[in-house]
Amino acid sequence: MARTPNVLWIMADQLRFDYLSCTGHPHLHTPHIDALAARGVRFDRAYVQSPVCGPSRMSAYTGRYVRSHGSTWNGMPLRVGEPTLGDHLRDAGARAVLVGKTHMIADREGMAWLGIDPASEIGVRRSECGFEPFERDDGLHPDSQRQNWSAYDDYLVAHGYESENPWEDFANSGLDDDGELLSAWLLKNSRLPANVPEEHSETAYMTDRAIAFMEEAERDGRPWMCHLSYIKPHWPYIVPAPYHDMYDERHIVDPVRSRAERDTDHPLMRAYLDARVCRSFSRDHVRRHVIPAYMGLIKQLDDNLGRLFAWMDETGRSEDTIVAFTSDHGDYMGDHWMGDKDFYHEMAVKVPLIVADPRPEADATRGTVSDALVEMIDLAPTFMAALGCEAKPHVIEGRDLTPILHGRDGFSRRYAISEHDYHWSEMAATLDVPQEDARTTMIFDGRWKYVRCEGFAPILFDLEADPDEVVDIGRSEAPEHAAVRARMEAALLDWATRHHTRITATPAVLARQKTAAKDGILIGFWDEDEYERAVGQAFSDLKPRGKG
Repeated sequence: MARTPNVLWIMADQLRFDYLSCTGHPHLHTPHIDALAARGVRFDRAYVQSPVCGPSRMSAYTGRYVRSHGSTWNGMPLRVGEPTLGDHLRDAGARAVLVGKTHMIADREGMAWLGIDPASEIGVRRSECGFEPFERDDGLHPDSQRQNWSAYDDYLVAHGYESENPWEDFANSGLDDDGELLSAWLLKNSRLPANVPEEHSETAYMTDRAIAFMEEAERDGRPWMCHLSYIKPHWPYIVPAPYHDMYDERHIVDPVRSRAERDTDHPLMRAYLDARVCRSFSRDHVRRHVIPAYMGLIKQLDDNLGRLFAWMDETGRSEDTIVAFTSDHGDYMGDHWMGDKDFYHEMAVKVPLIVADPRPEADATRGTVSDALVEMIDLAPTFMAALGCEAKPHVIEGRDLTPILHGRDGFSRRYAISEHDYHWSEMAATLDVPQEDARTTMIFDGRWKYVRCEGFAPILFDLEADPDEVVDIGRSEAPEHAAVRARMEAALLDWATRHHTRITATPAVLARQKTAAKDGILIGFWDEDEYERAVGQAFSDLKPRGKG
């Protein structure tokens, strides 16, 4: 391949790492995602920087940890000056295009302060995480007005599916036997077929829009990165026919949980388990009702990706496009007596990650599985390197995965980090935790998973002895456990105190600062001889400037 490759970055929302056949699910077969893994590298230990949509995605789109970019929860704007992957790629002459979801909230107050019109080219990019929006779709709520950032509602209306809220009434609701419209926001309705044919569903629509973008990009000629970001299998859990009844109770894997977890005396974990979503999914009949729909959504996604990959093969685009497939976080589905996401067990914070690189340098690694400890922020520098963007280590905190993809040395990481701000939640209200203290941080070294819980005892799992993470040894008095906790707390402190805000001081700026004495900024020199010994320059050649 002679020219710069393109990048197709596929993200499925709330997809568990273990709900693919290539990662071991015994009943859910995903041949098209499996085929992608067969021509690329599947990363077996990939972790997100937060188990919640918004902050996880902001880390993915900036290549920076949550504590660095500051968007700690859904609805918290990414500050207007925060550089993003799209900004870096544009500097290198490449397009960064969005098709689907970002969960981005624009910093309108910051833009107003700087006099930036949100409707201007700069304003739109600031509002879209630096992406050029080809099609944005973040979904709605039952009482939302018609969305103005996506054409999906208009598409539904144009095909005869007209209402005040087509996204809710058709894509995310179903009809009972009497023809009554029932919302999938209520879990009891998950097994109904969605009130829209599969070919007009959100997953199919976004697949079509990605194809439309790639056709347009071919005419444009510039290299590109397309972020194809599917809303599903995120709730509401409902899927069109025929996927709604492909799976039933026979295909549900038993939950991972123990009685000791249910009876925990850890105040924060007790509050988690008492929250509504966890109480709901801890009930077996809820799991039995919802999981088949969740599996159907994943099967539908795989079939649409098969359609997309076949089109790319037929048109030759597979030959020059790096394809990355991942998720922004997982879903508990009743494991550990929990629902949704929001904590750090593997099913929530570990995600599928597959990268297929068509370049010859990657031939030796096709079909391999990497056990390297990687983070979602590693995708940004990987895409930047592929598209010819200079490395920016003063901004980007992720690490380029290219050495792994090309089978050479050069990548290493000792720990993965994830963060959660729970100030908004039932847990914070129950425990009366103030906003500034409602936070947890996970650090994981591949064996020991340590969770710092501000104001409460830490939580610790040994995944070697306890791969199911059902035994919390965060308060164990065993000396070896105390030593691990001390080591992990020290590693967390080291990570937290690293430079992460000096993003305007490039290596070139730092190098110039080292030559200040040669430029006439003289601090602490006694006489000419001392200056000349230190700097290697005759003092007579310099006109001292005195204090800076």
